[in-house]
Amino acid sequence: MILDVPELSLVALVGISGSGKSTFARAHFKPTQVLSSDFFRGLVADNENDQSASGDAFEVLHYVAAKRLAAGRLTVVDATNLQPHARAGLVKVAREHDVLPVAIVLDVPEPLAWERTQARADRTFGRPVLARMHRDLRRSLGQLAKEGFRKIHVLRGPDEIAAAGIRYEKLFNDRRDEHGPFDIVGDVHGCRAELELLLARLGWDLVRDEQGRPVDAVHPEGRKAVFVGDLVDRGPDSPGVLRLVMGMVAAGHAICVPGNHEQKLARKLNGRNVQLTHGLPETLEQLAAEPDEFVREVRAFIDGLVSHYVLDDGRLVVAHAGLKEAYHGRASGRVRSFALYGETTGETDEYGLPVRYPWANDYRGSAAVVYGHTPTPTAEWINNTICLDTGCVFGGALTALRWPAREVVSVPAAKEYYAPARPLVTVATKPERGLDIADVTGRRHLDYGYGKTTVPAENSAAALEVMGRFAVDPETLVWLPPTMAPCTSSTVDGFLEHPSSALADLRAAGVDRVVCEEKHMGSRAVVRVSRTGDRDAIWTRTGRPFFGPELNDPLLARVRAAAEPLLTELDTDWLLLDAELLPWSAKAGSLIRDQYASVGAAGRSALPVALALLDQAGARGLDVGGLRDHLELRSTEIDGYSAAYRAYVKPTDGLTGVTLAPFAVLAGAGVSYAKKDHDWHLALADRLVAADPELFTPTRRMIVDLADPAAEAAATDWWMTLTAAGGEGMVVKPWAGLAVTDPRGRLVQPGVKCRGREYLRIIYGPEYTRPEQLDRLRRRNLGRKRALALREHGLGLAALDRLAEGAPAWRVHELVFAILAAESEPVDPRL
Repeated sequence: MILDVPELSLVALVGISGSGKSTFARAHFKPTQVLSSDFFRGLVADNENDQSASGDAFEVLHYVAAKRLAAGRLTVVDATNLQPHARAGLVKVAREHDVLPVAIVLDVPEPLAWERTQARADRTFGRPVLARMHRDLRRSLGQLAKEGFRKIHVLRGPDEIAAAGIRYEKLFNDRRDEHGPFDIVGDVHGCRAELELLLARLGWDLVRDEQGRPVDAVHPEGRKAVFVGDLVDRGPDSPGVLRLVMGMVAAGHAICVPGNHEQKLARKLNGRNVQLTHGLPETLEQLAAEPDEFVREVRAFIDGLVSHYVLDDGRLVVAHAGLKEAYHGRASGRVRSFALYGETTGETDEYGLPVRYPWANDYRGSAAVVYGHTPTPTAEWINNTICLDTGCVFGGALTALRWPAREVVSVPAAKEYYAPARPLVTVATKPERGLDIADVTGRRHLDYGYGKTTVPAENSAAALEVMGRFAVDPETLVWLPPTMAPCTSSTVDGFLEHPSSALADLRAAGVDRVVCEEKHMGSRAVVRVSRTGDRDAIWTRTGRPFFGPELNDPLLARVRAAAEPLLTELDTDWLLLDAELLPWSAKAGSLIRDQYASVGAAGRSALPVALALLDQAGARGLDVGGLRDHLELRSTEIDGYSAAYRAYVKPTDGLTGVTLAPFAVLAGAGVSYAKKDHDWHLALADRLVAADPELFTPTRRMIVDLADPAAEAAATDWWMTLTAAGGEGMVVKPWAGLAVTDPRGRLVQPGVKCRGREYLRIIYGPEYTRPEQLDRLRRRNLGRKRALALREHGLGLAALDRLAEGAPAWRVHELVFAILAAESEPVDPRL
């Protein structure tokens, strides 16, 4: 005997003690799927047989069941479930999570159950108790359907129980195994001519009957059509639309969800009393001219429509009025009601129409939701949802969405067939701001495509402080640069970092070609510029604006002018640049004065005085030579330390003396350039330099084949020359681009920094080059810094991907926010 059980349901095992419920559960379900009342009594009372703990036990059991059902997991309750109140609690949990309650009844003879009960040492109740249970079971059999159980399986006797098997059935709305490609068509409302035109534009071939009427359509590429409902009413040919769509569905070329107008028509055809409004009289008049057999087919077709469909591995949901995430793939009256009518606020507007709750504003699901129902002039994506009802019957257009390409295709209406009660204006569904503090606060787990990460609540709080008080507009802040890991500590005498280590790191990651870029000693800058100047901004690696509007605006204007040819060539409205703002002192003046210059000034003031005193002591015959040599060395080191930071201090006056060194073009409208090689990025950077050489500073570089020792030696010589002249060092990057992976498919560091010997005095102190100090520093732990760099890099790549695909602002921002939160990790800032 095969028992059909929905894949997502709440299964209640019903039976008296000794009927074999636990044995049945172990045989047919996973241990994690089964919630046993005995187990929960043990949890709350340390005694599975303590009936006084049943209330608390079932409270916890219902809580766990609710969590499982909310997560979309089959849940089985192993309890006697003989009392109506016990079953009512389970039905309530199932309904709250819009899943079907299922009852599996194990009906065994009372003598057999008593024999099994006596064999268990933990069962101490008498036979009258079991007899009462058996009477309760007999009464329950006739009540289960009335109580709301949608499927009831009764297994009578041990033989049927032993022979039973479980077969999982998909819900009618579950078509995740269908991947399309799909052409999803908005509300047609009887506009047959426009539907024919739209299908032709989408590449469909119409099939006509002997009377020339379209009865099917076939796409040469095997695409499938999806209709969002409201095929009928108001328009000139509702029967023609039904004939075509019904034929496509019957032939397997299309699927369709019901609209509220189909629902009302079906009620009328089934003899129900409905108001003849909103175009229904016209449809009934048109159907009156059709054969009775056709009308019966229409009624059967509508009655068989499913409220919504989940398609393409769960990436796509189609429902007439939309569907919030908690209802995806669920089955209940309220799910169907939401899919048909949406959700209203209970108010009416000035036209007497219901005010609909803007559920799309709050939508945060990963599945794209495509719907109709509410006319709007144009189809726009809002938080991964799109309404395709563009008011064809009202003189607007009939619109379709190509999936997965997300391409919108429309044809204009031939005329206004029906005057709208409300003018066809943009419905206030798109919020002025698409972000919500709940998207980023608290402990969060992110699967961002390049990996998974957990953002601790305390890091979120720190990031929120920065974002809320100091950062640029969060909807503008679409990317933050990752932290950069240093190369492996060098064993070359006198060096903590050396090109041989940096090149070896990339070689070990499977990279065969790198670009060595001059590391500019400035402040990391991200720049967004557009043709119009709208939302242009420049921000630091923690999202803060660099200057006030008085300097930001003219700086961005010059970048915009220089970038104009690139915007045209790349056919984009805006560009996102990764750059360095120079000099360091332009942004870090106070840091240099307080943290570095003060140390240098103290050393230069105190050490000459100390040396003069030691010279006097030596002249008097005191043995101070060792101490004097030590202080002489410290004085030399302080001079080197001061020279190191002074190299990056240059006078600026407003924007005079300020330059930008661009080295990557990250993204444009609808595209990420992360997979472009660094030759491409740096060539565009060079063109910006050529366009405004006073504003832009070039990035010197060298391409190195890691299989060529001579090329590696040349890179080392170049680095030595660069750093000897006061340069900070270089960054070694995989030449192939920003999104490079190793042979195992893992992301490779986007770049490792190799800093010069003298520059590192700023970082590790004046005396760091002493042999004993270098030995200690070489043992520094780089693992955490590298892991953090890769995590931030992956989050940044994912943000660029989502930005390119047109994801809602909150999906991009949650990744950028996670990068900022990662900056609160306790990692040595000197690395």
